[in-house]
Amino acid sequence: MSSTAAYLLGFLVLTAGLAMGAHLAGVPAAWIGAGGVAMIGVGILLSVTKTRRPEASPGDRRVR
Repeated sequence: MSSTAAYLLGFLVLTAGLAMGAHLAGVPAAWIGAGGVAMIGVGILLSVTKTRRPEASPGDRRVR
């Protein structure tokens, strides 16, 4: 499993836990859905920035 996939999986578990907690606290479903979509968007953005490899400079001849 790639590090991006592991990061996203962990973020999805976190989002699901927060959504369950909000449901048990009596938060309306529309707000839980909106928060969940926002959290998943943040998770995608963070996973890309945290797991992205640095770009090679023009003089870099290493093979990846």
